[in-house]
Amino acid sequence: MENILNNFRLLKEKEDVRTVSENIEQSVVFKGTNLWILIFAIFIASLGLNVNSTAVIIGAMLISPLMGPIIGIGFSLAVEDLKLFNLAGRNFLFAVAVSLITSTVYFFLSPIHDAHSEILARTTPNIYDVLIAFFGGLAGVLAQSSKLKGNVIIGVAIATALMPPLCTAGYGIATWQWKFFFGAIYLFTINCVFIAVAAFLIVRVLRFPVKEELDHRVKKRVHGTIIFITLLTLIPSIYFGYKLIDEDRFVKRVNQFIDVAGRFENNYLLKRDIRPAEKKVILTYGGRGIDDSTLIATKAKLEFFGLANAQLEIQQGFAFLQEQLSQLREDDAKSFVDQKQFNMLLMKMDSLQTKTNINDLNTEAKVLFPSVEQVLVGPKKFDSTTQRNIQTILLVQNDAAVLGGQLRSWLQLRFPGDSISLFVQKDL
Repeated sequence: MENILNNFRLLKEKEDVRTVSENIEQSVVFKGTNLWILIFAIFIASLGLNVNSTAVIIGAMLISPLMGPIIGIGFSLAVEDLKLFNLAGRNFLFAVAVSLITSTVYFFLSPIHDAHSEILARTTPNIYDVLIAFFGGLAGVLAQSSKLKGNVIIGVAIATALMPPLCTAGYGIATWQWKFFFGAIYLFTINCVFIAVAAFLIVRVLRFPVKEELDHRVKKRVHGTIIFITLLTLIPSIYFGYKLIDEDRFVKRVNQFIDVAGRFENNYLLKRDIRPAEKKVILTYGGRGIDDSTLIATKAKLEFFGLANAQLEIQQGFAFLQEQLSQLREDDAKSFVDQKQFNMLLMKMDSLQTKTNINDLNTEAKVLFPSVEQVLVGPKKFDSTTQRNIQTILLVQNDAAVLGGQLRSWLQLRFPGDSISLFVQKDL
């Protein structure tokens, strides 16, 4: 048992106290090289967010020196070094100000103002971000305090992600979208506070010597402030974490409901729109139509799936396509692409009314001809010359593959006795 416990001991690998202190003191100051590296890292992170490139954002996190003063604050509080605390605090505020100004200027000048997924991901922090920051901070400070540093600091820089939320806050200022600013600043605050708390705990566990013994009342006030700031940062994240879990459960229950109770004979699901924040579900079906009694019975089943408070709206596919078609008709200046969309909607509407099973037709087509994205069936027209019906079919392909006689033979089997009028179009 003693041998097993020895594997978890840290003091044997602890770096010299003076070396650790000097390294931390050097990392908290932002001037010259450190300051320019910070500015370059901010520009890189802003570019990554602007073009939605995860790789570029990771690169910015790797070169950012912003973690230095945060660890310095936690370290100085643990060893009761007020001089280092003041130095780290001043440089931290200076670095944050420079970062916000730099990112705001970039996004103000950038012609791209869309909020991509990488920006949106930094605006809704929760308890999981607290855990990431805390354990990342533990790993980072432990690595800095150990003789066996390895490449832990690199991983911690990526995991705790200090640069992206700061740049997102700059985006919020530049575009006057304050929900982005406050969400990103809160995420940045979470990361900073819990990295500093982790540094404080690790330094105390490793028994670093106190530099100057503080007065008992001052020490009590410092500890009280640490606890207050920690709780003030933590409590909202718990609420947002609960909200995230609740919304995730809602989505899972809705999908279960759709799989079990959302199937209707001669109809198929065109679109599902799940809005967990509003507790609302909009399902759009295509096919022969769903009668009112079936709709009422379906909504009554919500309670069995834990969705008693959910609002279910079921739309008929024909009305859904008709709405899109009307929108296109109202557009007086249709481009060539609009015209193709207009024609495809017409074909979709006809497909909903034909007796051919569109689901089966599309399933077979994708198995037999992988390049086929969708099969749209138009209305039949009678040709008085040949005395036969002409069946219009539009194939939407995802590439330019040439489909020959095998395709026509298959369609002839699916529409026996009809002449096939075939059109092929590459997916828009």
